[in-house]
Amino acid sequence: MAQEAIEAAGLRLSPQIDSLIRAAQGGDEDAFEQLVRAHDQSVLRLAVNLLGSPEDARDAYQEAFLRVYRNLHTFRFDCSFHTWLYRIVTNVCLDQLRRRKVRKEESTVVETSDGPVDRMDSVETESAHADPERKLWNRQLKERIEGALAGLSARERMVFELRHYEGLRLRNIGEILGTSEEAAKNCLFRATQKMRTVLGDCV
Repeated sequence: MAQEAIEAAGLRLSPQIDSLIRAAQGGDEDAFEQLVRAHDQSVLRLAVNLLGSPEDARDAYQEAFLRVYRNLHTFRFDCSFHTWLYRIVTNVCLDQLRRRKVRKEESTVVETSDGPVDRMDSVETESAHADPERKLWNRQLKERIEGALAGLSARERMVFELRHYEGLRLRNIGEILGTSEEAAKNCLFRATQKMRTVLGDCV
């Protein structure tokens, strides 16, 4: 991609990040650590949004940066580092989602040292706790949303969440997933239709 196209897409590399990448490619461990620190929060947030589990997100975060470390020498500055990094993160999360499909791990209940805990409970609002009826409705809605997301293919879920949770443009999503903007748009349409079918009376 030409530099003009990169800038037009809002993907311009900052000189500081550019220099850190080149230094890290040359074996500078401190530069790589700075590169990780500059992106760690956005990577972790993306993984949490895509996987819905802090534990799975931390695993994906570690795997993603391990892949970055192993493959940084292949980065040729022909796209933004952000796009390249997100492509790695989404591929790691796609792998996890596919394995989850195989194991049918769609339950929101996780085992802790204090016993089973429903991780959806942790995102309920205080107002819901003050109103048992609203608490029940919120919980049912969250379960339906989780169920609707579980009904999507791994790629459909990825596109849906990158668009609605990360706020990325379809062009960027296409680049991250290694496909075209039109393909990403069609995938988002299919995902949205499936979500509406399940959540019709709630949206």
